[in-house]
Amino acid sequence: MSDTTMRARDTVSAKLAKAYVTVEGKRYLLFQAKDFEATFKKNKETVDILGKTASGNKASGWSGTFELTIYHNTELFNDMFEKYKDTGEDVYFDLQVTNEDPTSSAGRNTKIYKDCNLDEGTLQSFDASGEWLEQSLSGTFEDYESPNKYSQLAGMEA
Repeated sequence: MSDTTMRARDTVSAKLAKAYVTVEGKRYLLFQAKDFEATFKKNKETVDILGKTASGNKASGWSGTFELTIYHNTELFNDMFEKYKDTGEDVYFDLQVTNEDPTSSAGRNTKIYKDCNLDEGTLQSFDASGEWLEQSLSGTFEDYESPNKYSQLAGMEA
């Protein structure tokens, strides 16, 4: 068996991504996006086990959260906050993110985060010594799909 290392070209560029938001049946290219991170967290319960001094852990559910920063040149997300403020009607949306670097043999990775809901976000800002206006947003999602998954890189399987 020979040792194999990952080829540098198989890293995936963090800059080569696309994001889309679907709100109330309308789809938007979110080209303002600067950074995004979705997190999956398993909820676990402690299980006491007779005959063992250590407790076990068993998954009992999960939750999903996201953090998103955009260049603030759209009212798309502020309109969601305002709708909730004015009417009490909350807005849910889907968020699709695709990472694909044509140089990498890993291929394309797409996830669609379902029933996203905002927790908080910057409404407006300024910075006399800054360069760009940004909007920080955070929220939850209730499900996700993976229509495209990375290919397994050559040499990974031992």
